[in-house]
Amino acid sequence: MSDEFDVVVVGAGPAGAAAALAARRAHARVLLLDRADFPRDKACGDGIAAHAVDALAELGVLDAVAGYPPLPALRLVGPGGGTVARPLPRPAYTVPREVFDARLVAAAVAAGAELRRHTVRRMEQTTDRVVLDEDIVARAVVGADGAGSVVRRLLGHPVNPDRHLALAMRGYAPAPAGSPEQLIVTSGERWPAYAWSFPIGDGRANVGYGEVLRGEPLTRAYLLDRLAALLPGIDPAAVDGLRAHHLPLSTHRPAPGRRRVVLAGDALSLINPFTGEGIFYALVSGTLAGAAAAGTPDRAAQRYAHSLRRRLGTHLRHSSLAASLARHRRVVDAAVRAARRDDRVYRSVVELGLGDGRLNARTLAMIGIGLPARDEAPRR
Repeated sequence: MSDEFDVVVVGAGPAGAAAALAARRAHARVLLLDRADFPRDKACGDGIAAHAVDALAELGVLDAVAGYPPLPALRLVGPGGGTVARPLPRPAYTVPREVFDARLVAAAVAAGAELRRHTVRRMEQTTDRVVLDEDIVARAVVGADGAGSVVRRLLGHPVNPDRHLALAMRGYAPAPAGSPEQLIVTSGERWPAYAWSFPIGDGRANVGYGEVLRGEPLTRAYLLDRLAALLPGIDPAAVDGLRAHHLPLSTHRPAPGRRRVVLAGDALSLINPFTGEGIFYALVSGTLAGAAAAGTPDRAAQRYAHSLRRRLGTHLRHSSLAASLARHRRVVDAAVRAARRDDRVYRSVVELGLGDGRLNARTLAMIGIGLPARDEAPRR
């Protein structure tokens, strides 16, 4: 056995980079593993909310969105066609993951983490260490290796089942004319599902479509057809860089870890079931995982589960409730109408979908008041 580290982080995306940064702050010797070289593309909506920027600032990373213009507003179209368009409480950004992830990895390396290209295939826990592929030894391991996490599988956890797993396809297209804003268009025909268009600021927009899986295969042609139906201003022939990816929703999370091994980000199914947002969760969970792994490696899973529950537990319960309510199209339409009438409701919905917000009595009451007697005719 040739290499020994305090913390080995498997996966160098946002969750992994955050874990490495947090572990280095505890003066741990950190090895950061990824199967790809950086910079590398990652299928994603590329949206970086203000909450994610805050999480990075706490880790000392201040330039992750540098050079990309802020997006001051969000336009949301409900399944029935109703629309709300308001300024965001704080601007968001669209930063291609090829750029964003490379910046975070560079910050982790600058902080003292060692980066190595390596694909993990085997893992063994003993009483005082974790051994990866027979020659990498760690006092604790953070599995931050995404929706298809090998570490999660080696812990004995299967992938999320249908209805707790979504599939999305994203690409890049010429940005639509007009004021820069994030656009989300929900689908009445295939709800829960939506298309999006997020301007980057370089003449392009990240565009895509995703829906919750229900046990039937979704083809590339189908996903592209749905994108075109919901975003008629987008010419499918002009969309390049098309890639699909799974989104394991937080409504079906495995245990956060076992003994010296913990999971963070997508590997822990930390994807907001209400919006599909995952960067904020990745950064927060990665930070907590890295700190737990470095601080008390023999009790890393126990400490991490406690800190994760304290930090995100109430929010995750509220977002799961919101997702359950939002499976009814008329509830989403009522929420759009309420957000259009009341800025406080709009802000509550944004905080719940992009950060760590919670449902409140006012928001629920306003949505309830706006519920129609029966479903409206669905939009295509």
